[in-house]
Amino acid sequence: MDIWLLRSKEWTHIRPASVHGMLWLQTHFENDHWEAISSHKVKLTNAEALELSKDAKLAGLSLNCVPAVFNKKKF
Repeated sequence: MDIWLLRSKEWTHIRPASVHGMLWLQTHFENDHWEAISSHKVKLTNAEALELSKDAKLAGLSLNCVPAVFNKKKF
């Protein structure tokens, strides 16, 4: 797996899962965003994530798109 796409109702968090995924993401984002990418802090709209995932698949990367699970209850 090269990139994880954690999808919520309106947003998708992008998480590189391999060196190939990280290097590929670095070619699609400006240098200013690399730290956020490596810290798993990149959040895109679902439409933007869909376009990014299409491009990544064409480049031969392996992606996994899963729904994000949020628990709003406080324990």
